Amino acid sequence: MRRAGGAAAAALALILAACSQQQDAPAGNAAENAAASRFAERMTGAQPPAPPARPFKVEEKDAFLTFAFSYPASAAAIPALVDKFRRQMDSAKADALRMAKEDSASAKSSGYPFRPHDLGIAWTTAADTPRFLALRSENYAFTGGAHGMTGYDVLLWDKARQRETAVKALMTSPQAFKAAITTPFCAELDRQRAEKRGAPVVRSGEDDFTACIDPMEQTLVPTSKDGKLIDSITVVVGPYSAGPYAEGTYEVAVPMDAALRKTIKTEYQDAFVGG
Repeated sequence: MRRAGGAAAAALALILAACSQQQDAPAGNAAENAAASRFAERMTGAQPPAPPARPFKVEEKDAFLTFAFSYPASAAAIPALVDKFRRQMDSAKADALRMAKEDSASAKSSGYPFRPHDLGIAWTTAADTPRFLALRSENYAFTGGAHGMTGYDVLLWDKARQRETAVKALMTSPQAFKAAITTPFCAELDRQRAEKRGAPVVRSGEDDFTACIDPMEQTLVPTSKDGKLIDSITVVVGPYSAGPYAEGTYEVAVPMDAALRKTIKTEYQDAFVGG
């Protein structure tokens, strides 16, 4: 058995030596050199590097529905997220198509023209740090009404634990986080409102669109500018929540400061800037 093992080792050594000499081999031996390299990799257990992940995007259109779904390369590199998004895409498309066909049949029976539906779901990268991958989605749906509606979602992937987690699961408590974020959030929201409206915001008990809204009821997206640490929390506020539909979406970035960082659980604080 020792002789057999020694023979195998000697054969492997010869293969590796041959491979090390490939740089000096004639160009015409490229195919042979590549085959030898692959054989050597199999013998040593080495695996060639995986090709880089590519972003995913699909766009489809028929008489009933225009459908689009996409996610970035950062998500495509994680098999669990690829599977999750495939299931989300298939389910969303099936539900939207069923609704569109039902609407078409109803319009035909009532003698009204049918307006084809739209559904678009686009995931993008908000933060890709050593610890976390944060994705946000913008979802647009049109079902034949006066205008479409836009919604948002967030997905947080913990790279260290190889699992999805919730943004609120990082907090010591939602109440503590709300207390730390509300004042800077409201100040920046009012600044953006004034910019859109061309006048300062004046609080009025009769106008909901001058009141500060609860940031915890909106979409909270961890964000990073440099890809090293989470440096802010972006509060994404959809149409109608902080202003009329014409004002669109508000994206209120609240920088991580010492007070906000203290509301993050100790085991996660190293993934956030220090304030």
